[in-house]
Amino acid sequence: MKAVTTITGPAAPLLRDNVDTDLLIRIERISQLKRGQLGPYLLETLRYRGDGPASGPREDFVLNQPAFVDACTILGGKNFGCGSSREMAVWALEEAGIRCVIAPSFGDIFFNNCLQNGLLPVQLDAIAIERIVAASRDGAHVDVDLRALEIRAPGLDPIRFEFDEAQREALLEGFDEIDQTRRFAEQINRFRADDRKARGWAYLA
Repeated sequence: MKAVTTITGPAAPLLRDNVDTDLLIRIERISQLKRGQLGPYLLETLRYRGDGPASGPREDFVLNQPAFVDACTILGGKNFGCGSSREMAVWALEEAGIRCVIAPSFGDIFFNNCLQNGLLPVQLDAIAIERIVAASRDGAHVDVDLRALEIRAPGLDPIRFEFDEAQREALLEGFDEIDQTRRFAEQINRFRADDRKARGWAYLA
């Protein structure tokens, strides 16, 4: 998993509530495509005129606008990533170059899937998000600094955000749950050895 420290780049405003995982990546794309092929189909019903990239882009959609075509952060609305529990929604965001989503609230499973894939979900109130939108409307770069727990945008004082300390440490180190478990390998092995002595009957020969 990629470590997350500071994410710098354009921040695209997608200020609509209840952006669900089916809008992020359609279910039929999941059955047709493999990981690594999903990026062009992120938000396709909003990005394209018809069925997929071949139908041509909608010029009025934010990710197709010159200022935000290289966006690495999305500024979202409430309940971002709600709906079905498809990890592929996070994969599609990453493959399209998105490393961070800032929103007032998230779907619980989507939030956890972000943590397992090195995509930073930042919870921030709508008023603060609107200030960032105004400051970066022309594509000016926004810094999301996980180490300092602050967001910096042109003309604004740094905006603080909160993040669970254990989750923050895992993202800074690029550790998913398996990596975090391996950190305790010595203690786990010691427990198993002691338990095998105490309860040999519980182990296969």
